[in-house]
This record gives sequence, C-alpha cells and structure tokens, in this order.
Amino acid sequence: MTNRPNPLHTAPEFYRAMKTLSDYVLNCGIEKALLELIKVRASQINGCAFCLDMHAREARKLGETDEKILMLSAWREAGIYSEREKAAFAWTEAVTLIAQGPVPDALYDATRKHFSEKEIVDLTWAVTVINGWNRMMTAFEVPPMKPAAKQAAE
Repeated sequence: MTNRPNPLHTAPEFYRAMKTLSDYVLNCGIEKALLELIKVRASQINGCAFCLDMHAREARKLGETDEKILMLSAWREAGIYSEREKAAFAWTEAVTLIAQGPVPDALYDATRKHFSEKEIVDLTWAVTVINGWNRMMTAFEVPPMKPAAKQAAE
C-alpha cells in the first residue's frame, strides 16, 4: 500500500467546507440518530471503514442499539426498523447508487409518505455529504481511528 496523505490535513480548506455542509445536515431537523444510520448505510455501500467506525460510534452515543447498527445491510428483512427509517434507507441507497440509474418516481412517492419535501432535500444532502466523505477517505485509504484517538474524541 502506497503511503497517501490524509486529505483532512493536506487540504484544510476542503475539510472546513465539508464540515460546514456536515454541520448543516446535523442541524437540518431530521432525527440525529436516523442521520447517523443513514451515514452508516451509505458507508457500508461505499466500503468506507473510517466512516463506518465513526458513524456507528455516533449512532451508539445517540442511543441506537447494536442490533439496529449491525442489521443495516439487511434492513429490508430485519423487521426492526420503522417505516420512516426504511424509507430513508431506500432513498439513501438510491442516491448512493445514482450511477446505476435515476431515483425512480415510485421511490420518491414512497419517501414522500414519510418525509416532507424539505426533509427529502435535507435527506439527499445528508446522503450527498456522506458519499463525499466516503469517497475522499477511501481514495486516500484513511484508516479508522486508533483506540486512543477514539477515546480522546469521545
């Protein structure tokens, strides 16, 4: 593995801009725990170990159970998520995998049953931002934080 720079240190202006977007998402009004689950799901799809680790920890801090976090990749079959959560996960997957095709009207209509128009826009921003983080962190092979750094961050 080639030693790659940490993009957060190499381009601090990028970090500040992404942090501003992340802060908007965090305060948009959608439940914070649901936002963390969305971030975990997108990070699973994108294979981002750094973000999976970070957002699973954040979800736990916000009261999410290990069961809900661990079952995310099988959310359709798990039987433990609310209809609102399932709508958010379906939307997250469609936006994350947008290169495979546009988000279908039927999915938008189904999501609209559980989220307002503004919430769908905010949900889309949440997915867009975590996908940006995922791509940056995986491209530069940024590993999950070491245990001591995790404790310091908490």
